[in-house]
Amino acid sequence: MEGRANRLGNIATYLVAIPIAGFFLVPIVWLVSLAIRTPQEIFFGASRFIPENPTLANFWQVLTGSGFLTYLGNGLKLSVLGAFGALIVAAPAAYAFSRFSFRGRGAAMMGILAVQMVSGLVILIPLYRYMAWLGLLETHLGVTAIYIAIGIPLTVWLVKNAFDAVPIVLDEAAAIDGYNRFETFWRVTLPLAAPGLASAFILNVIFNWSQFLVPFIMLTDDDQWPISVAIYNYAGSTTATTTHLLAAACLIAVVPAILAFMLLQRLIVSALTAGAVKG
Repeated sequence: MEGRANRLGNIATYLVAIPIAGFFLVPIVWLVSLAIRTPQEIFFGASRFIPENPTLANFWQVLTGSGFLTYLGNGLKLSVLGAFGALIVAAPAAYAFSRFSFRGRGAAMMGILAVQMVSGLVILIPLYRYMAWLGLLETHLGVTAIYIAIGIPLTVWLVKNAFDAVPIVLDEAAAIDGYNRFETFWRVTLPLAAPGLASAFILNVIFNWSQFLVPFIMLTDDDQWPISVAIYNYAGSTTATTTHLLAAACLIAVVPAILAFMLLQRLIVSALTAGAVKG
């Protein structure tokens, strides 16, 4: 009976998951269809979903023209620096929440999570004026600083879960061996929580890669744009005869994040559930 119940549960899971996956995959498949069409086949629309003369020339034209590789490089630079900075700032805080008992710890954790729920639109004008006062407008440094601030709350929660999964007796053993608190954090707890740190870093990179509002407001020089802003401006300059190029550009921008998540999903899920059953 138990085996039959498990099979029925698996079937029910797939029956629910397949339509949800289809809902999200249809736009990607449609992008692929547009991206491999010739200019003449664009006008057929949905009546010819599979092109008669598929071509990869659109991808080559996008990659070799209009500074597209520069935009990709800017996006990768901002995403990685923002994720790395968030990890550096969040790791000590997460260690404190994981290892220290103090009054208001739970409220502080909920407060950090509440900050994550605040929309960037709410603070956009004061944030812009503040960055202007600091002289950080039109700089990657300013955008990176905002990415770090945005990523800290979620990163603290993820890294805390990773630290919770490391037995505290190892910290105690390190203290007996003469390690101070920082040495214990750096040499013992941090290396053992490496998978959780890696998944937090990857998630931050993916989130930063898709950021649009912050770089759109902070940067006006097209040489500094990340790919998300470049795609938006590229879309505004396209016509019906260049839709295939826009579709190719969108795929180039989207596919890296999708592949990263698919290839590293086990690592990400394990970090999200780390410490979940800890008492």
